[in-house]
Amino acid sequence: MRLKHLALGLAVVTAAPAAAATAQAADGLYVPLFTYRTGPYAGSGIPVSNGLADYLNMLNARDGGIGGVPIIVDECETGYDTKKGVECYDSVKGKNPVIINPFSTGITLQLIPKAAVDKVPILSMAYGLSASADGNLFPWIFNPPDTYWDGAAAFIRHAADVEGGFDKLKGKTIGLVHLDAPYGREPIPLLQALAKDYGFTLKLYPVPGAQMQNQTALWLDVRRDRPDWIYLQGWGAMNPTAIKEAAKIGFPMNRLVGVWWSGSDDDARPAGAAAKGYSSLDINAVGSNFPAIQDIIKYVVDKGKSQVASKDKVGENFYDRGVMMAVLSAEAIRTAQKLTGKKQVTGEDVRRGLESLNITAAGWKALGLEGFAGPIHLSCADHNGHDAVALVQWDGTKWEKQPGMIEPIKDKVLPLIQSAAEDYVKANAGWPKRTEACDKSS
Repeated sequence: MRLKHLALGLAVVTAAPAAAATAQAADGLYVPLFTYRTGPYAGSGIPVSNGLADYLNMLNARDGGIGGVPIIVDECETGYDTKKGVECYDSVKGKNPVIINPFSTGITLQLIPKAAVDKVPILSMAYGLSASADGNLFPWIFNPPDTYWDGAAAFIRHAADVEGGFDKLKGKTIGLVHLDAPYGREPIPLLQALAKDYGFTLKLYPVPGAQMQNQTALWLDVRRDRPDWIYLQGWGAMNPTAIKEAAKIGFPMNRLVGVWWSGSDDDARPAGAAAKGYSSLDINAVGSNFPAIQDIIKYVVDKGKSQVASKDKVGENFYDRGVMMAVLSAEAIRTAQKLTGKKQVTGEDVRRGLESLNITAAGWKALGLEGFAGPIHLSCADHNGHDAVALVQWDGTKWEKQPGMIEPIKDKVLPLIQSAAEDYVKANAGWPKRTEACDKSS
């Protein structure tokens, strides 16, 4: 089953040609951004893209870049289309990018075999192939702070906590409403394993991309099956549609939990008060009351250099998610500069920086983002961290963080990641063994 889903993840869909990037790495630190501001996924893609670009542009305006070297921020529109994303990659790889953010599980799956050949590190922050958390077998891929398997496991732990213990899951029915694409299918192997271990029945409700805004029949199936819990692994226009349909059939909102990519303000806002009680896992704080985000407003938004529609969008959940993505990219570059003693670092240097990335609570504070996210610590063997996640709940108008943090069920997740990573290598004949040295700090 693991191999089946890995193979499905490698499927490619058609797209229009990608626009060629024009910047040159010799001019600074070349950081191409694969974004999607158009198409059915734009509702999710735009706020993340804005936060990602605005933070990097803020560093340019405030600090002159990173270590005094300007960042070349260069967007390539993918429309969340795998083929177009690969074309974006092909158009920029010759310009010596120091890091790539594919911003799509489907694109990430296609770039995994290319990264080691082209010496370009891939940051798929909290998305992509869960098995690539294994740094020994995937030295060029990084997916902190959690994999989709960590997310699904955290959801199951939350359900068990509410029910009164893991033993209370026996006999329950748990549904997965998911986009029928590599991203949406990613948690299935972990949930299947947990269903066997804890004795619950797993029901799968795939949503084809063409039917994202037409889910009535699916939710009638949910009403018939009467699952006790539903995990939502949706994206783009699928999410608000799913939440509204769940409310329409009277599904209890406090039993509907989304992965961290199903928790934007625009996912819950269309249902308004009817979405009250809907929860989402989360990996970053919400709000603009952070010195670094106030600097974004001062140096970028107020100067008319942001694509954000209005200032009140700054600080929403997915905008801040983009900021987090940019912070990890920037700090990997900064770490690479410290490791090498060079200001103009390469992709090979930044791979080392990622493998030695260590953002402590004090580090987040020093960045002007105290309490923004949990500590990030990566190593040679672990390119993820498998960290505790937050739970936020929609109060009818905004997200409210719930008390405590939820730990993934690591004793279930980690062995599955190791075996899936080994399966991936076996399925890809000639997969290169790791030759990259480990820094002492990692």
